[in-house]
Amino acid sequence: MARTINSGRTRDGWLFVAPAFVLLAVFLAFPVLMALWVSVSDWRGVGSPFSGDVGFVGAENYSNILTGGSLQQRDFGTAMRNNVYYVLFVVPIQTALALALAVLVHHRALKGRGFFRTAFYFPSVTSAVAITVLWLFLFNSSGAVNAALGWVGIDGPNWFGDARGIFHTALGAVGVDAPAALTEHRMLGISWWEWLAGPSFAMSAFILLAVFTTSGTFMLLFIAALNNIGEEVDEAGMVDGAGAWQRFWHLTLPMLRPTVFTVLTLGLIGTWQVFDQIYTGTQGGPAKTTLTPAYLSFQASFNSQRWGEGAAIAFILFAIIVLLTLFQRWALREKS
Repeated sequence: MARTINSGRTRDGWLFVAPAFVLLAVFLAFPVLMALWVSVSDWRGVGSPFSGDVGFVGAENYSNILTGGSLQQRDFGTAMRNNVYYVLFVVPIQTALALALAVLVHHRALKGRGFFRTAFYFPSVTSAVAITVLWLFLFNSSGAVNAALGWVGIDGPNWFGDARGIFHTALGAVGVDAPAALTEHRMLGISWWEWLAGPSFAMSAFILLAVFTTSGTFMLLFIAALNNIGEEVDEAGMVDGAGAWQRFWHLTLPMLRPTVFTVLTLGLIGTWQVFDQIYTGTQGGPAKTTLTPAYLSFQASFNSQRWGEGAAIAFILFAIIVLLTLFQRWALREKS
């Protein structure tokens, strides 16, 4: 009798989740498998990718991107360099700023906490296209940002016209030239000296844009986690004589570990897939210093009709995100 009841519950459970499985199969699993086939085929965007005219080329599309010294490899290397700096700057800054804002807004002594929560979150719900256009005006060579820098005696750069990296600019200011050892060796088609250029001024503006628009969302996640911790933990630390910083570092932050992992994971995914700001703002310029793998995938597919290479770039991005997430999970694991 119990077995009959359990089997009935199992059947009913599968019936309830069946529509979700069908939707996932049609709109997620099938497109992913089709894109995987496109990445190892010579499909050119005409007709069905499963037609008899489409041939299997194996790893040729991946090889064109990763090896051979071709223009495709150099563009991919440039896009990877740009995106690496984007990730390295955006993810830590937005995580730290979101946590700081959450702690500030969560504090009971702050008046008007609802207003500040709304104000900090508002940029996150603003249209990406609209705020990117606003950013172009603010960081124009004669825009408000350079005007504010001029008030303190700083000659602002041509943000969206200067292709130099900020590290190269700083080194050039003190008379450091490119060492031969760094210019002779290459990775993904560009020299080590180019890898060390740092983000361009345009990419630096996009970094500030990403921090401005995403920190409010992650702030809400941290606020929810702080509410779950409860006040008794902080009061216990006070009873033991711990200061405010000691209570935060040794009590609050360890209990926020799952939320930190979630925020870092979402940050990694978002920063490696940055596209809309680049498409709206610079289309990869100046001199490809804001080119990203996601935009390069779009460009290879829709502009150059190299659909196989575009799909291959997408799967390389997928592998990078998975590997970094696994590494992050290992780094943030509970230690005995």
